[in-house]
Parts: sequence; C-alpha cells; structure tokens
Amino acid sequence: MKKVSAAAIKPIKISKKELTYEAELRLLQIELVKLQKRIISKGDRLLVILEGRDTAGKDGTIKCITQNLSPRDTHVIALGKPSDREEGEWYFQRYVAELPSAGEFVIFNRSWYNRAGVEKVMGFCTDAQYKEFMASVNDFESLLVSSGIQILKYYLDIDKAEQARRLADRAKDPLKQWKISPIDQQAQKKWHAYSVARDLMLEKTTSPDAPWTVVNANDKKLTHLNLIRDLLSRVEYPGKNKKLLVTDPKIVMPCLATSIKLPKLAP
Repeated sequence: MKKVSAAAIKPIKISKKELTYEAELRLLQIELVKLQKRIISKGDRLLVILEGRDTAGKDGTIKCITQNLSPRDTHVIALGKPSDREEGEWYFQRYVAELPSAGEFVIFNRSWYNRAGVEKVMGFCTDAQYKEFMASVNDFESLLVSSGIQILKYYLDIDKAEQARRLADRAKDPLKQWKISPIDQQAQKKWHAYSVARDLMLEKTTSPDAPWTVVNANDKKLTHLNLIRDLLSRVEYPGKNKKLLVTDPKIVMPCLATSIKLPKLAP
C-alpha cells in the first residue's frame, strides 16, 4: 500500500463566513444554557411554538436550540396524526398533556396550529372545526399564560422558489428520505391556499398574551442565529449578554396585536 505523506493531505478549507456562524452560534448556545439554569432554578415554564412552510427549517432550528441543553428538562414535541380515540377528544387535549411542567423548556415542532394550516388547506377538518379553533385559540393561550406558562410563537416563512429547491434536495438526499410525505407533495401545488391560511392565522391569532413573530427563513444560518437571539431577548435570566441579542429586522418581524398590518410575507 502506498504511503501518503502528511504534506500531501490537503486540509479542509472552512470559510470565514462558516467560522463566524459557528462562533456566533456557540455564544448564543451559552446564553441558552444560562436561560435553562434560570428555568430550572426558578421552576419557570417556557413553551416555544414553531410553525411554518414545509421545508422552512424547523428541525434544523430546533437542533441548534437544544444541542447543548439538558435532555431531561428540554422536550421537543412533534405529534403525529391523531388516533381514533384522540379524534373524539377536545381538540387541544393531546397538546395539553405535553405542556411544560415547572423547570421545563418545551418546543412544539408544529402544534395546535395544524388546524389553521395543514388541516384547513388539505381538508382534514370541517369548516365548523376550523371556525371553532380560530374562535377559541386566543382564549386558550391566554389561560395558559395566566397559569404561568410563557409562550413564544414563531412562523418560519420562505418563498416558493426556495421551497421548491429544498424539496428537490430532500428527494435526492438519502439521509432525508424520512422527511418526505404526501403533504410535502402538495406544498407547491397548494402554495396560494397555504398563503391565505397563513395570513388569516397570523392576523387572527396574534394576541397581547401570545403574539406571533415571523422569521424570514430563506437563509438557514441567519434563521438559526436570529431566531435564537429573539428568543433570548424575550425571556429573563441572569447574566444576559444583551449585545449578542440584536436581531436583523429584515429577518425577524414581530406581529403586533395592536396593528392590522402583517409583516412582509412570501406571496
């Protein structure tokens, strides 16, 4: 076997941009650990809801948030299709069972807002069920907030061309085959219907207790950094490095309960 000298082995080049991203992410993850120490010590309850277009990057964002957090006190909830028994329950019932207890940080990878998005667009719920949800969700969330749960809601928005590119990449990547679903196949065909459902959801379910924040997710790395910055800026914990938590207003766009105008969204 021919020996290869150390000099012949070319080092892997890492771009300056990549180094900057990794360095910034590490600093933000240190802040997340500070936050978790506060949540555990004070018995706080934090719920983060992540919604968005198919392929918008929810999974990757969650990995960045939870990478260095305690698996015992951090829970990612991604519920599947309801069972026959759950179909006969109060709509919110199976989600209530997953809410954070004292000292816990819970992230919903999709949530009860399935009813305002996928179920509405794909016809998986009746018009009556949809209207009941839209009429009751704000009161439900206000009840959770009054019980001591802090709710942060994020909608990850991408444009149609970027979604098409990501769907094509997903179809070719053998490590992402598990992500492919019949719902994905309808994402482009029903793009406009999803846009209409998204706008109604953001408009009607942004409340003073639980407002939405829209994140322009066309660039995954900028999404990770800016969403984490915004999350950390909205919660209390000791030793907060506020200089790290400045977000790009073109990427992080809060929905205001006092305004009828939505942030700029992908059409």
